[in-house]
Amino acid sequence: MSQRECASLSAPPTRPKVLIAGAGISGLTLALLLEKAAIPYTVFERSPAIKPLGSAFAFGSGVAPLFHQLGIYEDFRAASIINHFAYHRHGDGQLDYISDFSPAETYGGGDGRIISRPAFYEVLHRHVPKEKILFNKRILAVNDIENRVKIVCSDGSEYEGDIVVGCDGTNSAIRQSTYRRLKEECRLPSSDDMALPYDKICLVGQTPPLDVNDYPELQKEKCEMNQMVDLDNMFKWTTFTTVHKTICWMAVKHLDKTTVKDHDTFKTSEWGPTAVSSMCDEVHGFFIPNGPPGTTLGTLIDLTPKELISKVTLEEKVFQTWYSGRIVLIGDACHKLDPAGGVGATAGMQDALCLANWINVLPSLDERSIENTFQEYYLERYPVAIQFFETSQMLATTHRKGMKGALYRTIRRRMPGWLWTSLLKKAILHRPQASFLPPYEDVGTVPPAPQRSLIKTREILVAQGRGVHDLATTI
Repeated sequence: MSQRECASLSAPPTRPKVLIAGAGISGLTLALLLEKAAIPYTVFERSPAIKPLGSAFAFGSGVAPLFHQLGIYEDFRAASIINHFAYHRHGDGQLDYISDFSPAETYGGGDGRIISRPAFYEVLHRHVPKEKILFNKRILAVNDIENRVKIVCSDGSEYEGDIVVGCDGTNSAIRQSTYRRLKEECRLPSSDDMALPYDKICLVGQTPPLDVNDYPELQKEKCEMNQMVDLDNMFKWTTFTTVHKTICWMAVKHLDKTTVKDHDTFKTSEWGPTAVSSMCDEVHGFFIPNGPPGTTLGTLIDLTPKELISKVTLEEKVFQTWYSGRIVLIGDACHKLDPAGGVGATAGMQDALCLANWINVLPSLDERSIENTFQEYYLERYPVAIQFFETSQMLATTHRKGMKGALYRTIRRRMPGWLWTSLLKKAILHRPQASFLPPYEDVGTVPPAPQRSLIKTREILVAQGRGVHDLATTI
């Protein structure tokens, strides 16, 4: 190690001002991490409030260490329900096959759990100081100023900082602004200049608490997860029971080249009650195994408040460009995954964790140093995003028409135990931790994949004498 590198390692910490665009899952997770690291930040959310929209998240050992380190695991556990099985059915309800996720609890050291999207937002939101989240702040522009960066909001307000983090979702304004500049400078890869591809639309919602006498599956201690597929009508729909005695539901429609064009005018950048009536009518009579005889997906839709039903397009893409200058992207802003993989939210939170590790050891506030920090983040997270993307694509294929879909379904039905075990072990490899928080003892029987940001930033913290912990059990 050179004398210059040694001096950098032992230098006092630099605390940048971080401007976080978006109060979604990734943005709130990053806010919590920066709060723990005593790094100044502000979250800018374009909506007037956190919206209780969406269906459910599936979380496991990929985020369990992070939840423990942040001190939110018990809140998360109280608001979630164990999920060990998924029952895959034909459109008429006939059972096709069962996915058993329970061994992953031993392999990764964290049980799989289902939590409704609104409930998880509440868990994160209550731990972020209210004064650090500004609502009704739609960002119009991001401008470089002398040695800093400035954002301009639609209400005319302006804010300066050292770093802007785009956590503002699939149609990220931060990404679009950054890409326009890079394109003008002929520095944007051609693949990043293409429209976000999609061939599915999704309808989601959650019922109010239901009478357990009518819906006895709500009394079970574990989630009742059912997934139905009707290939003739190109639909897949799923129901999840929750700890709050509600049923989260989701219906996905596969589109062909013609129907994709029909939906181009619908595309929306946020979860909202836009143009849902037609799709509600389409899926109203679909069979579900929940409730008394004759219960359909339409029964759940009718029980769900109309303002809490959302329709969105499901784009899928991993962008090549994740950062430029003082701007960096995380979560859906840089990788949008098919929900079939169930890892979109996990990937975004892992991004936030990796980025926070590197920001915490930022050696200086000059742009070159910041870009080098972002490059470290990108080198660690991009391969993981590609892996998650490919897995999600593979799982989504089992719900499609054609030879490939038929082949995948046949393989899944007849999959030998050793192959299923191998897939489960691969799925729980990434279990990152924060280097600046007391380590969580990983008890999984399958060791976690090496985490560069944990190892390297811990070396820097040790050299600086900051928060030294014994990481023998986690590295």
